[in-house]
Amino acid sequence: MARTDPASPIAGMPILDVDKAGHGRGHQAQPEPWFRRHPNPLFAADSTLMRFAGGMKAPVSLLNALKQAAA
Repeated sequence: MARTDPASPIAGMPILDVDKAGHGRGHQAQPEPWFRRHPNPLFAADSTLMRFAGGMKAPVSLLNALKQAAA
């Protein structure tokens, strides 16, 4: 929305072009929109895998899963 919606509260903010990547991962505490209740279209993209977990829980549990898979 920072790139495409001039009326958005985040219009003009610097952004990374991650929507152009082949695959992406997102982590969010809950499925509701996070920034002033504005949804992030990237999280709904077919190329994005979303994981809903808060704070340090998401990266720690992902790291533990990778360690178990490698063992």
